[in-house]
Amino acid sequence: MSLYEMRKSYTLSTLLEKDIDPNPMVQFKTWLSEALQGDLPDWVEVNAMTLSTSDGKGEVSSRIVLLKGLEQDRFWFYTNYDSDKAAQMESNSHVALCFLWQHIQRQVRVTGTVSKAPRDQSEAYFRKRPRDSQLGAIVSSQSSVVESREVLERRLAELKQQHGDSNPIPCPDNWGGYCVDPITIEFWQGRDSRLHDRLRYRKDALNWRVERLAP
Repeated sequence: MSLYEMRKSYTLSTLLEKDIDPNPMVQFKTWLSEALQGDLPDWVEVNAMTLSTSDGKGEVSSRIVLLKGLEQDRFWFYTNYDSDKAAQMESNSHVALCFLWQHIQRQVRVTGTVSKAPRDQSEAYFRKRPRDSQLGAIVSSQSSVVESREVLERRLAELKQQHGDSNPIPCPDNWGGYCVDPITIEFWQGRDSRLHDRLRYRKDALNWRVERLAP
């Protein structure tokens, strides 16, 4: 099948103003809960989101990261502070997130500003990670050039021997969390005939207002 022939009809649901919560974070949690329902394949990661960042020159890059919190009406994730995305966020705090839940024909788009998480929160989350993930955060100088896969595996083996099976692993100074404070949150529901439902919440002073966008 050629690319121009690849298309699907979206008929699972609707998104109407009368059915949404006035608070977009409550609405997001409802949709997240609904995306988790059913017998999902193991490969589906509902908390996966595209994070788009740009530097001071306007160069944009995107990658998939995992949502790890929704506290304080913000979106939280964790990463290496020496990575390319961290450098871009340091240069330009405006970011965008996108969640795609194909199995329920929905996506959510977020724009906002990003800031680092408090250090104690980053350390608390680090301690909850699987032990191998803790070690992996130390091994990887994220986004830097590495000579080979063997270099990483050798370093991991050395760290496993150094820390043993039960010694606490300290959170690296160059690893931690970020939170995105949303400015707009758009909920997209696929509809038939490509007349999709798009409702965007926009922060107006202390309140949120909702506007319908053309598909």
